[in-house]
Amino acid sequence: MSKTDLKLLIIQPSHYRSKTDRTIFKTKRRQMVPLALPYLAALTPREWTVTLLDEQLEDIDFDVPVDVVALTAWTLHSPRAYDIAAEFRRRGVKVIMGGPHVFFYADEAAEHCDAVGVGEAEPIWKTMLEDAAADRLQKIYRAAPLKELNDLPAPRYDLLDLKKFGPFRTFAVQSSRGCPFVCDFCSERFYLGGRYRWRPVDQMVAELERIKNKGSHFFFGESNFGGKKSRAMELMEGLVPLKIRWSTLWSSNLCLDTAFLDLAQRSGVMHVNIGIESIDEEMLQGMKKGWNKASRYGEMFDNLRRRDISYSLNFIFGYDDEHPDVYDATLSFLEAHKVPAAYFNILTPTKGTALFERMKKAGRIIDPEDIDRWPGQVCHIWPKNCTPGQMEQRIQTMYRKFYSMRSMVHRLPFPRTRSDMSSWILNLTERRMAFSSTGNNDFDIY
Repeated sequence: MSKTDLKLLIIQPSHYRSKTDRTIFKTKRRQMVPLALPYLAALTPREWTVTLLDEQLEDIDFDVPVDVVALTAWTLHSPRAYDIAAEFRRRGVKVIMGGPHVFFYADEAAEHCDAVGVGEAEPIWKTMLEDAAADRLQKIYRAAPLKELNDLPAPRYDLLDLKKFGPFRTFAVQSSRGCPFVCDFCSERFYLGGRYRWRPVDQMVAELERIKNKGSHFFFGESNFGGKKSRAMELMEGLVPLKIRWSTLWSSNLCLDTAFLDLAQRSGVMHVNIGIESIDEEMLQGMKKGWNKASRYGEMFDNLRRRDISYSLNFIFGYDDEHPDVYDATLSFLEAHKVPAAYFNILTPTKGTALFERMKKAGRIIDPEDIDRWPGQVCHIWPKNCTPGQMEQRIQTMYRKFYSMRSMVHRLPFPRTRSDMSSWILNLTERRMAFSSTGNNDFDIY
């Protein structure tokens, strides 16, 4: 392989529509400009000619002349990623793979690829490409977590066709990795490097300044934007002069901090997603989410509403001790507080978590290797108080009731502001998914 004319194709695979329907999911346009593809391109040495391909938007030409194909995948994409790898390897092309899926399924992925990278890309990406060029690839490369997030390269958005992301596109960016909390059900803290780390404020602001003319809305795609409150406030001070609009995820306790919310409003926040998980205090203790104060949820919502900050809430159902009336009680609670948007999730023991180990030991997982492989709300456990099918039906019913036109008209204000409009657009999108034939609740169109 010539070291002066190297061609690299980086693919973000799509997924199959279901376990029994191997149709590839496609969409004509996304609203969210992804981060993984252009960031991997930015990490790539200059001797490589890089092409980026998002399979949901473009078809793959398996006969394209390339030296190496790199796949980045979540577990949802893994069945399709393995099929893509097989097609290219059949043609003699080297295939490497990384992403969250590989972190938990390294040995499995290595069976389908020439090499896999486990962990953060920065310590191993260049080495993997050098070894591929020199025909000396190892099967598994394991990265030591980065101690700091200083001097990260600017994503290569110039390699994407931004017309495919709509006129009101949102750029996914990342100002931190990891999470300071240890939720019983969450695996993100593992593949995001464990320890909570953040980028220097001046470097993050400079990156946003460079790309804000391409789109004025940004999504900070991280586990907890406010994981270190003082640093988050410093960053928001830096966002004020940019006059951008942004969205993110942060923990519920920050919704009780008026100084934090005032600065967030001033810096341009439009929407925040919050994992409140349950309206039951005892359930929250079992999830190890004691910082969520159910008795103060109303105060939180009022704080956000007064500042014209749109918000959405995440819930988890399926715990052994939950009350049988929790489904109707949650819907009544959301209606009473006129919550703009909510996501209802079935308890899923993701690999790597303490929850997974407990439920596997107890024989409560239907098929451990099937978790997260397929889109939609799938019950992967044997619930204590119902069948898996009944659990799936309960969640689908919640979606259809919450995103009914009657509920939307009751909950949502007339769209006078951008935040109000954001809530309406989000509800109409969720309504379409809730009433689709499959009832999927995934975010692939973004």
